[in-house]
Amino acid sequence: MTGAGNHVIPNVHFRKVNGMMHGRMNRVMMRTWFDQAARKKRRSQNRKAKAARLAPRPAAGLLRPVVHPPTQRYNMKLRLGKGFTL
Repeated sequence: MTGAGNHVIPNVHFRKVNGMMHGRMNRVMMRTWFDQAARKKRRSQNRKAKAARLAPRPAAGLLRPVVHPPTQRYNMKLRLGKGFTL
């Protein structure tokens, strides 16, 4: 889909030849994904290790303090606050 207005039709001529571009856009230095499976495994292991490291946590979620609401109408009551992490 083209943008609005009377513009030139894009025609890039496929200039991206290996080794002909500058800096990190050079096709010789292209990023490969040969380590994709290993990276996936490493991320999974790191997640498991972190979960084991933080293991004894409250099962019901965050710890939430008991607080008094701020306004005059409700400040005689108690409710659960926003909570905090361990």
